[in-house]
Amino acid sequence: MDGDSYSASERFVSPAYVRQGREARRSHEQAIRHLLEQGKCPKDPWDESTIELFLQELAVMDSNNFLANCGVGEREGRVVSGMVARRNYRLIHGIGRSGDIAAVQPKAAGSSLLNKLTNSIVLDIIKMAGVRTATSCFVVPMATGMSLTLCFLTLRHKRPKAKYIIWPRIDQKSCFKSMITAGFEPVVIENVLEGDELRTDLNAVEFKIKELGAENILCLHSTTSCFAPRVPDRLEELSLICDKYEIPHIVNNAYGVQSSKCMHLIQQGARVGRIDAFVQSLDKNFMVPVGGAVIAGFNEAFVQEISKMYPGRASASPSLDVLITLLSLGASGYKNLLKERKEIFEYLSNELKTLAKSANERLLETPHNPISLAFSLTSDANGTSLTQLGSMLFTRQVSGARVVPLGVCQTINGYIFEGFMSHSINYPCAYLNAASAIGIKKQDVDMFIKRLDKCLRLCRKEKHLSKEEDGCDQQTTKEDVSELTQDLRDILQVKTTTQQLPT
Repeated sequence: MDGDSYSASERFVSPAYVRQGREARRSHEQAIRHLLEQGKCPKDPWDESTIELFLQELAVMDSNNFLANCGVGEREGRVVSGMVARRNYRLIHGIGRSGDIAAVQPKAAGSSLLNKLTNSIVLDIIKMAGVRTATSCFVVPMATGMSLTLCFLTLRHKRPKAKYIIWPRIDQKSCFKSMITAGFEPVVIENVLEGDELRTDLNAVEFKIKELGAENILCLHSTTSCFAPRVPDRLEELSLICDKYEIPHIVNNAYGVQSSKCMHLIQQGARVGRIDAFVQSLDKNFMVPVGGAVIAGFNEAFVQEISKMYPGRASASPSLDVLITLLSLGASGYKNLLKERKEIFEYLSNELKTLAKSANERLLETPHNPISLAFSLTSDANGTSLTQLGSMLFTRQVSGARVVPLGVCQTINGYIFEGFMSHSINYPCAYLNAASAIGIKKQDVDMFIKRLDKCLRLCRKEKHLSKEEDGCDQQTTKEDVSELTQDLRDILQVKTTTQQLPT
């Protein structure tokens, strides 16, 4: 309400009470005004009532919510379901215009303001997380793979003769298909084994550049966040190579915002050499629904070129989700989550080391990977037992853990990857992955370790049982029979589940 409305309210309610209510309203307005003035994530979290008030104020600025609106076009923000309208806070028009996802819509001042403000707040978080010299970013309503494709398509206009993308191997389908979808030919650079770690082969990268010719290479496509035992690429050295040969450099920073080490690598790479853009997922870094990413860079003009490459308008849902999330956390809340994640990583590492010792396995030494860990599986390295272990974890509601056997061959768009999932043609051992990602809690680790221990014991017991003759000796007790029966039920259940799991 404005001042006149508050004055009119005094006809019905005591002026003292109205003044008190007006002051309470003013505290919400001050928070909103400060946000608009600064364009940064507020230090302290907002309560839900302030966030909802702010979103309501934005929504009434859009033409579909004008009380006297008369729409006669083909896109008037009409929504037939009240539930859908409420789910989107009546911000229906989306973001951008037909020629530029970052442009302001005349029909949707509120949605446009939301878009600009979200980009500004996310840039503030990226700087806070470690990439201090980033100059521009925008939220795009596509996941990481398609966002990488958008970057490659933008570079096509700058380097029309180029057909190759240099890509240090990482066994993740979407980042590989992003290059294929853009119409380019990936040049796969196999990693080198250093101890347990798989690291960037810098000599092979530079050799390929010389062999193919720098003018024929669209860009170098590197990776930060990844599954152990692969570790982040050597971004500083790669950035220097890109600068030396004047080749663009796009970084897949999928879930790297939550890692100070990954963000430091990007900052250092941009400082000493060349990084044109880096792409990160919204859901993995900010705990929002899947469907959005952030494209950021150090040259504002180039980032704007990428945004203009996006055809048509776009959904505002990813921007809305991340804006609500960051306002509800505040900068302090997000920093606490980053700190907690790092602490839980150390706890998970120690717990896996302890379990590995009791299981005659070991936690692979991957000190350069700040998020993911790898637990060797050498006792039963054949594919059948490893598939069984993965199924056991699945039936016990353990999500995110990956069992990686040896010798898997996978064909993606005509490209054959030997040793798929292990980022290498011939990694020395099978292993299991677990990660400490943002939002993880100590109880998640405790439950995972307990269930993994149980599954490893069951796998060993089944192997032992298969060698035993049928029947029980005279030393067998009722308790032994009961435990054996339960274990056999678990094994049979897992085998049934394995047959039903999609390939």
